[in-house]
Amino acid sequence: MVMSVRMAPPLPLMFLILIHGVSGADWGVNYRHSHICALKESSVIMSCTYTYPTGYKIEKVFWTKNPVKVEMLRDLSEDPEYSQRLQYLGDEQQNCTIRLSHVTKKDEHEYYFRFTTNVTDGNWTGYPGVNLTVTDLQVESPERVTEGDSVRLTCKSSCALTDRATFIWYRNSQPLTERRDRNNQLLLQSVRREDAGRYSCALQEHTYISPAVQLSVTYPPKSVSVSISSSGETVEGDSVTLSCSSDSNPPAEISWFKEDQSSSVGSGQSFSALQSGRFYCEAHNQHGSQRSDAVTVIVKGRLVILYISIGVVCGAAVIITVLLIWRSRVKKRKDNLETQMDHSRLEDGRYKVSDADTTECLYENVIMNYSRPHDDRLNDYDVESTEPVYDNIMVSDFTLDIKCVLNKYMVHSS
Repeated sequence: MVMSVRMAPPLPLMFLILIHGVSGADWGVNYRHSHICALKESSVIMSCTYTYPTGYKIEKVFWTKNPVKVEMLRDLSEDPEYSQRLQYLGDEQQNCTIRLSHVTKKDEHEYYFRFTTNVTDGNWTGYPGVNLTVTDLQVESPERVTEGDSVRLTCKSSCALTDRATFIWYRNSQPLTERRDRNNQLLLQSVRREDAGRYSCALQEHTYISPAVQLSVTYPPKSVSVSISSSGETVEGDSVTLSCSSDSNPPAEISWFKEDQSSSVGSGQSFSALQSGRFYCEAHNQHGSQRSDAVTVIVKGRLVILYISIGVVCGAAVIITVLLIWRSRVKKRKDNLETQMDHSRLEDGRYKVSDADTTECLYENVIMNYSRPHDDRLNDYDVESTEPVYDNIMVSDFTLDIKCVLNKYMVHSS
């Protein structure tokens, strides 16, 4: 929309300000937009042009806001709130465009362009000016949606943005790169549980991001299972704690069951089993239900446990006794075997056979004392009638057999 403000020949300035649409053939200020809707923290371009009679010379140009009295008109470039954010992009001939950066709600005013010439009373203000509205972004979404349904999220602003913009969507602070569109809506078809999260939106090439809203996806129970919590062996009078877990939204209610029984035996996240059997849980919410696999619980009687304990002790005693007897017999057999081997070595070392027809006894350190009446007539020894007497026989490594038949021997007589 192009707005044209034409100004009349020189009149008192205050009069011009109070009369809307006052114009003249050679005076005027044209604003490209009479109203601008800008995103918070963005930059705003206020485009305008101005005209004045030929021969006049421009002495000063500036922008102001909310003029009431001439003496109160203030150059925004000299205002501390604007001096660092306002940039004049025009000239002193026809262009009067400015850029205002990092706009906030405090910048929501009506802005005017004013110029002065070298002619007395040749001071002009383009009225009405440009109205600036600053908006943020808000995500509009249902709080929850059922898995499998479709949902539409809208990125809303308090006013229609003046500049065309491309919207960007985020889930849990991560950009959804495939969701860039000039449309300010996000359509999720056939919603899955993975689509749950915190959604926010923004405009491309802008730093501002809307506050996030939570989208909850509801679904029936899945992955239902039972775990057993028990310390050691369970005996009669003790209990076994069973816990049921499931994945569902909203959280599921739990009915415990024992196989072969139609009615439930308990409810809640956990259940204490006091008897043996096979148990399972069933999780359900308004969207559906699912049951777990059954688990086996064994609770033994105290008398059975006593019998088992006695049997274990007795069995251990028998095993130990058998092992001791076996060890004793093995040792005895080993000792006998060693004795036999010693005897065998003695027998093997007694004789040394040098000839098949001649057997000689081997002696070491043999001293024989032979006593008989002295007879000089005997020059030689009568072997057949002589019986040698042996005394102090010392033999190494074996016992000399006195029945050994000697073919040759040496007798020392005293």
